[in-house]
Amino acid sequence: MRNALLAFCTLIAAVAAPPVLADAERPTLSVTTIDGKPFDLAAQRGKWVIVNFWATWCGPCIAEMPDISAFVTARKDVVAIGLAYEDTEKQEIVDFLAKRPVAYAIAQVDVENPPADFATPRGLPTTYLIAPDGHVAKHFLGPIKEKDLEAAIAAASPKG
Repeated sequence: MRNALLAFCTLIAAVAAPPVLADAERPTLSVTTIDGKPFDLAAQRGKWVIVNFWATWCGPCIAEMPDISAFVTARKDVVAIGLAYEDTEKQEIVDFLAKRPVAYAIAQVDVENPPADFATPRGLPTTYLIAPDGHVAKHFLGPIKEKDLEAAIAAASPKG
């Protein structure tokens, strides 16, 4: 029941709140993934990067994970980092991912001290699309599909 109430409150907050951009024009992010590897946003320059805040209790987050995985797998110019935004033990996230594997890196972030260059999520899922030059190309509040990512990249790409 607690998870259902949290999901409902998150949805209400997401619908009522205007979109919030990252706090920095070219945000930085340096985290250690669940499997102990470093992930540095700056090291991804030259690629599109999906930065996705999610939680194991969030139904819409879980629903979008296969789309993000498929998109990352299909495109060599895209990487993703999933930021587990919840106050839980690391092992719970590891167990969750064992049942629902993804094709991108996952890190857990502190809900009391989220990454400084990103606005505190007002709802989940919250996703940022970072352009190859490092600027925030698009902010999504709510679940995304492959077509949403495709459209955002097309809209933000230089017209040749």
